Amino acid sequence: MKLQTHYVFSTGLLTFFGTLLTHHFYTSLFFSGAVAVLGNTLIDRFGHEIRSVYGREIVRRTPLTHTLPRSVLWGFIPALVLTLLYYYVYNYLSKELVFLTLVSLLNGPSHMLLDVFTERGIYVKRNGKWKRFALAHFSYDNPAVNGMAILFGILMLFTSYYIGGYNHYYYYHY
Repeated sequence: MKLQTHYVFSTGLLTFFGTLLTHHFYTSLFFSGAVAVLGNTLIDRFGHEIRSVYGREIVRRTPLTHTLPRSVLWGFIPALVLTLLYYYVYNYLSKELVFLTLVSLLNGPSHMLLDVFTERGIYVKRNGKWKRFALAHFSYDNPAVNGMAILFGILMLFTSYYIGGYNHYYYYHY
């Protein structure tokens, strides 16, 4: 999938689960957006290598970041850094920030969930060797598949807003 697709889908997923736990939509959106962009960028920048074959550049995934256990770590690093930076500046950790940091463990697996539908897939270890695994073999830049993933991410954002951001200030109970 394209990197922008990973950004929107991961932001939607992390915001959805963060809002379920904290009931603070805007806090979840800001933190999840930053973690999703930084984490997915880390996964793709460190996990792709460029090779030149017959004068043509080929981008290839590596098992460094495109395995499920390693993606959890790479996706969690930005959340850990942001949380530690917040603690260093304010000398305080709120319950909501701890919940959002724990929810960010889903950042890497959401990246792998989208990549498993591409033609190259993700890496799994079989018989001591890294083998590629793919559920579907769509091209990474397929507009229909990227559009569906972006649409699903936006749908999760709207659901999150309804759960935690929609306040009934003007509704009175008698």
